[in-house]
Amino acid sequence: MSHDAAGRTFPGMDEAELWRRVTADGDDRALSALYERHVDRVFRHAARLASDRRDAEDATALAFFELWRRRDAVRVVDGSPLPWLLATTTNALRNLQRAAARYRRLLDTLPRAVDAASAEDAAFVDESAVALLAPLGAVDRQLVTLVHLEGYRADEAAVVVGVSAAAARARLSRARAKLRGVVPGDAALEEDSA
Repeated sequence: MSHDAAGRTFPGMDEAELWRRVTADGDDRALSALYERHVDRVFRHAARLASDRRDAEDATALAFFELWRRRDAVRVVDGSPLPWLLATTTNALRNLQRAAARYRRLLDTLPRAVDAASAEDAAFVDESAVALLAPLGAVDRQLVTLVHLEGYRADEAAVVVGVSAAAARARLSRARAKLRGVVPGDAALEEDSA
């Protein structure tokens, strides 16, 4: 429902008069009345051309925004800005689709690791390792985790857990012997150099 400056409705006010109020007076209530009259038609037009509803909604919003922003340059036909709105909606949709295509092309140029596991995937895989490491004591479990799962050297892991490098190597050797019975033939449990 359209309202005038005093809050009264604009019953039967023709579109040419509403548009005059928008351009001459900057009357945003007259623009609201035009919006109410044409938003469904503009959206249907956008929906016919868009690949999804969100693009149609965005193009519709852009068209009305441009109608207000460029109100002094809008070309009306028979007193109505509707044809201009429809053409602007088409252009806005085309611009949105071009921007989306540029974005997809940019994403396609970015390097991707082949079969790279995410941190979440790695964490789920490592849950089975936690179960396998359960027979070990806390220090040995930390050493095995740091050396065999995280890739640290034995002397580096020793510093983290607070033992000497020689003690770390001895503990790792015993831990590997214990785990060989649980995980036979696992190459990760082979002796490594400090």
